[in-house]
This record gives sequence, C-alpha cells and structure tokens, in this order.
Amino acid sequence: MARKYTMRSKEEQLAMVKAVLSGTPAQYYENQGIADHHTVMRWVKKYEQEGEAGLEAKKKPGNPLSRYERRKELTYEEQLQYQIELLKRELVKKEAEVLRLKKLNARKGGDTRRK
Repeated sequence: MARKYTMRSKEEQLAMVKAVLSGTPAQYYENQGIADHHTVMRWVKKYEQEGEAGLEAKKKPGNPLSRYERRKELTYEEQLQYQIELLKRELVKKEAEVLRLKKLNARKGGDTRRK
C-alpha cells in the first residue's frame, strides 16, 4: 500500500506539537488523520530545541541553474545571472582539474621540465 504524504504548514505543525505537549495526542492524531506519530515527535523535539523557528521549512541546497532552465523566456538580468552561474560551475570544474593535476605531478616526482 502506497503512503500518502501530506505537507503540513508551520501553523498545523505548531498546533500538533502543542496538542502533544498538552497531553492529548491520541485524539488529535485521529482527528488529523495522522498514522505515523514519529514525524510529530520529531517536530516536538525540534520545537523544544529551537522554538517555532525549528518548524519553519529550511531552504535546501540544489541546482542553482534549475530556476533558469525551466523557464522559456528570461529577462536580461536573469540571462546574465544564468551566465554567471554557468561560469561559476565551469570555474569550479577547472579548479578541481588543476588540483588533480598538481597532485598527480607531485606523485610523479615533481616538475618534468627540470632536467
């Protein structure tokens, strides 16, 4: 049986956390249709450690180019930002290649031009 994933807003999470902390989680789970209480307990732990800020959705790292690649038309500024991101990615690749070649050269015994 496939699981049904439901995204809960910060307000919904906060209401569930407060219900658990007040001592009435069982009835609240049934009313909200929650089958897995582990998620709610994880929210409670975050709430106890960080407060309400712990329940806010965190921005996850991802591909910075995806926001530009999905759109058909970009403004001039967005085109420039896209080019900058492409150049940054290329620079990181080149720096990694230089570092790899330096390590390879060091393993071979130094610069081959010295004779």
